[in-house]
Amino acid sequence: MNRPAALTDSPPAPPDSQPARPGLLGRLGVWSVRHFKAVLAGWLVIVAGLGAFAPQATTALSGAGWQANGSDSVQVRHLAQQHFAGNASSALQIVVSADRPVSDPAVQRVLGAAGALAAADPRVSAVVPPQPGATLSEDGRTAILLAGAKADPDEMVRAADDLKGPLAALSGDGIEVHATGASVLWSDFNTANHDAMMKSEIMSWPVTLAILVLAFGSLVAAGLPLLLTLAGLAASAGSLVLISHLFPVSVWAMNFAMMFALALGIDYALFLVVRFRAARAGRPATGGPRDSAAAVAETMDTAGKAVLLSGATVLVSLSAVLLVPAPAFRSMAGGIMLAVLFVLAATLTLLPAVLGRLGHRVDGLALPRAKSGGTGSARFAAWGERLWAHPVRYGAVALTVLLALAAPVIGLRTAMPSITVVPGDDSSRAGYAAVQRAFGPGAPGTLQILTPTGQADAVGARLAGTPGIAGVLPAQAAADGSGWSMIQAVPTVDPSDPNLGRTVHTLRAELPADTLVGGAAVENLDLQHLLTERTPLVIGVVMVLGFLLLLVALRAPLISALGTLASLLSTGAAFGVARLVFQDGHGAGLLGFRSQGFLDGWAPVFFFAMIFAIAMDYTVFLLASAKEHYERSGDPREAMVGALAHSGRVVLSAAAVMVAVFFTFALSGPLPPKEMGVVLGVAVLLDAALVRLVLLPVLLRLTGRAAWHTPAGLDKVLPRIPFSHG
Repeated sequence: MNRPAALTDSPPAPPDSQPARPGLLGRLGVWSVRHFKAVLAGWLVIVAGLGAFAPQATTALSGAGWQANGSDSVQVRHLAQQHFAGNASSALQIVVSADRPVSDPAVQRVLGAAGALAAADPRVSAVVPPQPGATLSEDGRTAILLAGAKADPDEMVRAADDLKGPLAALSGDGIEVHATGASVLWSDFNTANHDAMMKSEIMSWPVTLAILVLAFGSLVAAGLPLLLTLAGLAASAGSLVLISHLFPVSVWAMNFAMMFALALGIDYALFLVVRFRAARAGRPATGGPRDSAAAVAETMDTAGKAVLLSGATVLVSLSAVLLVPAPAFRSMAGGIMLAVLFVLAATLTLLPAVLGRLGHRVDGLALPRAKSGGTGSARFAAWGERLWAHPVRYGAVALTVLLALAAPVIGLRTAMPSITVVPGDDSSRAGYAAVQRAFGPGAPGTLQILTPTGQADAVGARLAGTPGIAGVLPAQAAADGSGWSMIQAVPTVDPSDPNLGRTVHTLRAELPADTLVGGAAVENLDLQHLLTERTPLVIGVVMVLGFLLLLVALRAPLISALGTLASLLSTGAAFGVARLVFQDGHGAGLLGFRSQGFLDGWAPVFFFAMIFAIAMDYTVFLLASAKEHYERSGDPREAMVGALAHSGRVVLSAAAVMVAVFFTFALSGPLPPKEMGVVLGVAVLLDAALVRLVLLPVLLRLTGRAAWHTPAGLDKVLPRIPFSHG
């Protein structure tokens, strides 16, 4: 009988032979152990040097960037800022509403004070007083001051940060002052979400620590993930601040980097520490327990390879988001990738050095009855035997549940978030409501149409006759002689109403080709269109790259393809649950939000990449362990059962931590963190419980030796990466 193809990659060593020479990662681990002081000093320098910049993250990172680069609406904003005294979508609107006409002396004093505050800011080009018929309401009790944008959108968000408080302080005696507009909205939005995410991080720490202590069985081992997390987080946060001096980096990049640094630090530390314990418990032919350096070498040559492959999979999954030409998305993906790189580097150098120095003390301060041996989990081994005996029964149940939960995805609707995602007492929302009361429901989404001056009258007439347009202001020619004229048109509907999109589509189809339609609401529509257009590309690239990485590592096209496709099931199920919760409103009262009738537009593309990265993380751990057992035994049953016995507990423990972290976000105040928490938490829960611990082992059982077969053509071109050691 021919030997399985996978066995030819790494023939098992005879039982009495000396252990094989460590591979590249094994040698790196041994080097780190023997140069503990140098490794520790190096990381202290990195963490201290870059971490010194970390406190600046909330002020240095940008708050805007939610735009579709190259769109007509972005072009309108640039032209408006350049030729129309900053009357762009990023301008600040200062809404003054009173219980008396604004002509009253007291109201005039407030208007003057508000205008002076805005004019004193160097990021404001000019302050335009209220204009009758445009920014002065018919009842004369609401007026809008326009503070033109002199700086880029990121700086205008910072201007909103600085001005909205002093402006609100002018309120009193029946007069209310609120800053609003796109820049103030993003200021409030970022602040609310940042505060909620920080609160969630703090809430998650006690739960995380408890799960880690239970998973590791000792307080010393449980502290190792925190070591990786702190090193990776401090280094990546400082790096983001430095990078922000070269190009804008979204403040959300820091939030997501924190989350991934914690999640992956725990995953990687779990996998390596569990394997290190197993290596130390082993008894080589020479007798006696392995020394720390030998145990680290074995750990790095086995689990270390899986961690490296996992990190590469996470990086390539997130790199696909860079295909979306939106600054906020690119910087968020880049921030997470940077955190992953630092955590990965710490895992492959700092953690081996610490493990080697700790040795048996890794089990220090152990819990009563805690086991630290390396024989694997008897419970997961028994579960593997049960799956081997009844694969169809358990596989069918898992598949049915996943497909049933994924079915609602068919009716999923997405859109950019409405004003309701901002807390009701925030400046932007209060000003938004005041504008709607005084000027109509569509006033906050006023369209800006730029057209050559010679055809401005004709364009204005066409606008006035377009369904969905409530009013059209007279054309304003650019004072600098550029030849452009701006016409502002007020829609009949709220900016979040789907009918606005149809109105904009009609205008772009019917107005002259050299006429541009923009405004803050249109920028959101263009971004949503871009995300919808690029989502299939991002999903396709993520899946192809994930499959190729598994193929290179495992040299087994069948199980690589099945492992990649299985990740779609948990992802689809998570978005199916998201549709039921956030679009249809099931459980909205329990989670404390009001449904918008859709899922926020960035969720499919961005959350898919994040979910897939985490799902492939578990896939790599399970399949790498299975391949190691198959290389040693050549037995598909040993590969499947052994993989569950040695990695099932790791997958379940890591998933428990991530589910706890993500679900704390679901309890946060604003809607976007809730969406992220529910979608990612459900995805991780389903992926670990049903896909990695049921469906993927069942697929290994049903495919048998074919799962690990390497076709002759691929055998010649793929590198040989053994996962067994010795």
